[in-house]
Amino acid sequence: MTPPVETRGLTKRFGALTAVDTLDLTVHAGEVYGFLGPNGAGKTTTLRMLLGLIRPTAGEVRLFGEPPGRLDGVGALIEGPAFYPYLSGRDNLRVMARHAGVTPDRVAVVLEQVDLTGRARDRYSTYSLGMKQRLGVAAALLKDPRLVILDEPTNGLDPAGMADMRLLVRRLGASGCTVLLSNHLMTEVQELCDRVGIIAGGRLIAESTVAELRGDRTLRLVATPLDAAAARARTLLGAAAVRITDGGLDLAVTPDRAAEVNATLVGAGIAVSELRPEERSLEQAFFALTGGNGND
Repeated sequence: MTPPVETRGLTKRFGALTAVDTLDLTVHAGEVYGFLGPNGAGKTTTLRMLLGLIRPTAGEVRLFGEPPGRLDGVGALIEGPAFYPYLSGRDNLRVMARHAGVTPDRVAVVLEQVDLTGRARDRYSTYSLGMKQRLGVAAALLKDPRLVILDEPTNGLDPAGMADMRLLVRRLGASGCTVLLSNHLMTEVQELCDRVGIIAGGRLIAESTVAELRGDRTLRLVATPLDAAAARARTLLGAAAVRITDGGLDLAVTPDRAAEVNATLVGAGIAVSELRPEERSLEQAFFALTGGNGND
């Protein structure tokens, strides 16, 4: 199946600045793909090239196998929505639907999708920031797209608005629509996305599932005396699997060995005060990949 999004060697330079550097990106059909990186990493520039809003300096973009700008099956929300403040949410969408050649019945459908039916008659100027973002997503859905591209959709939202937007993205993914979600908030990406591309300094430094990037679960051990616990753990698990950090031990073994580790240490007279599974966050994986410096 032709991927909804594919780039090869995609590059964009602005004078001496290389904003996007030889980017190879693949988004599979039906997945929620997180495009992750700090502010200034090149995310928005990449998305604008995907949509044909700016031309790449080098490389190519294919959306469902076609160059950007040739398909109706793509919806996008880039750098915030723009609507007439004196019109209602519904009337703003009606104006857009007429220009897009979309039948009027789609307006009611997309308002329902973003949970704005109850406020559809209210002026856009009275909407909260979260409601404005949701109306922007509704506009992106007017053509019933197969691919939706969202650039920082939770940016600036309060916790309630962020929760609403997360729910909306989940619904889109569950409906079979492919979603490309740009974000610099790693907790958001970890919670929402199937696969992730991590970009830093304009370069793609990793592309994998969230689970693979986070790695295997490990064990965290706190015991007294620590040196004796470390020595016993190394004998049992191997020296490479034991690391002393922050007054305890990180054990590079799966949690199903917890009972064995506990029995061995307690049998040796070592007091175990904490033994629990631990899984690194996507944020920890990000900093491990970037060396703690993801900014341009």
